[in-house]
Amino acid sequence: MTDSRTLIPPNPIMSAMAAIHQRRSVRNYTRQVIDKTTVNTLLNAAVLAPTAMHQEAWSFVVVQDKDALDRLSDKCVEQVREETIHGDSQTSKHRLQIVDAPEFHVFHNAGTLIVICGKHAGPFVEADCWLAAENLMLAACANGLGTCVIGFAVGALNTAEWKAELKIPNEMASIAPIIVGVPAGEHPATSRKAPEILLWK
Repeated sequence: MTDSRTLIPPNPIMSAMAAIHQRRSVRNYTRQVIDKTTVNTLLNAAVLAPTAMHQEAWSFVVVQDKDALDRLSDKCVEQVREETIHGDSQTSKHRLQIVDAPEFHVFHNAGTLIVICGKHAGPFVEADCWLAAENLMLAACANGLGTCVIGFAVGALNTAEWKAELKIPNEMASIAPIIVGVPAGEHPATSRKAPEILLWK
């Protein structure tokens, strides 16, 4: 079995701390499609994440077909509307405002969607998948790419229809859908609160 560590080319451009500070959730992309070598670099970074009991309970789906991305976006919008149309909360109203905006596309016109799937149920499977997601996003940042987690897509990706289309086995669950692409324009940093420390003993 090939050790994925040997597959990642050295990247002297950015330190780990620089990637953490420069990573952004990008919601505007150029039409450029990420090549297969770059996608594999990101996947190989993802599988180096910590994993409980060394289970490596993740699998990946890569979608770069524009028609599939457009149809999946439509399905996501349909589901969000169904879930929130009768909601009175501010969150429901905000979600509807987002998906009802003219020209809205769930994937922000990015040419690549990477879905991290959990292979089975378990107390730490989702955590492992999200750790892999963070590795992937930091690796993308270090290579000059933008990413964004698309929570709106989780429901649609877990329907029987889309599991069948994307060859996701029934026992697996789509956990972390991440778009990847070349950012269009500048994406300034957003502010963060200082760490809230409950105890330092």
